[in-house]
Amino acid sequence: QLQLVESGGGLVQPGGSLRLSCVASGFSLDSYDIGWFHQTPGKEREGVSDISSGGRRTMYADSVKGRFTISRDDAKNTVYLQMNSLKPEDTGVYYCATRVIHSNNLQPAHFGSWGQGTQVTVSS
Repeated sequence: QLQLVESGGGLVQPGGSLRLSCVASGFSLDSYDIGWFHQTPGKEREGVSDISSGGRRTMYADSVKGRFTISRDDAKNTVYLQMNSLKPEDTGVYYCATRVIHSNNLQPAHFGSWGQGTQVTVSS
């Protein structure tokens, strides 16, 4: 069974940084594209970033371009999301997932095997 576990969330002031980790359990991540998603209460889950198998292609939502960086370390079976210059609107639960439908967008419906999420709160 594919299982992903997110960690690294927390409380940070505006302008601060966090690094989220997504670790795979029970399978090897190296053959999967992995995405990160953001959700706030009462809103749809939205795509933040995606990295291809092998790491040659990355994709970002316009709202995080230039601030967030996705990377992967297949030796550690882990995908990271480095979040810099955080804003209050970045607050929410962040999830990682495997891509199950190949596309050039970050629609949540194109992803599966969701983790449980990690809470990020950006507040002074």
